[in-house]
Amino acid sequence: MTATDTALHLAKAAALAAESKIAQDVMAIDVSDQMPLTDIFVLASATNERQIGAIVDEIEDRLRELGSRPIRREGRREGRWVLIDFGDIIVHVQHEDEREYYALERLWKDCPGVDLSAIDAPEARVNDDGTDTDLAEVEAAEDPGA
Repeated sequence: MTATDTALHLAKAAALAAESKIAQDVMAIDVSDQMPLTDIFVLASATNERQIGAIVDEIEDRLRELGSRPIRREGRREGRWVLIDFGDIIVHVQHEDEREYYALERLWKDCPGVDLSAIDAPEARVNDDGTDTDLAEVEAAEDPGA
């Protein structure tokens, strides 16, 4: 089993959002074969808690525009490692010290990396009434056989 198209598009959007706030070492890992709860881990790091907060806010805003809302968020108060669960993807934004210490990419080394540069960035689309179309609606419209 590999990551779904929805998960790939959300991962790309999360990575772009993180990079727009100067996140470091942004990468994605396809954990779909090993973990039934999600398809992709997106990892990003920053040098301080304020930057971590800005990255988390930007990721949540960008994915909300695509119709994806967090199911769960942990670590926001401490600001050293924030986990945001969107269902199809889980985003880890870590302080660079935590990223080095916990080395999630090493823990999940048996899982393939996701080439984020090969994925087109999803765009929020606006309906006639001015509301955003969510990603599931966009993909269903693009693939009527689904």
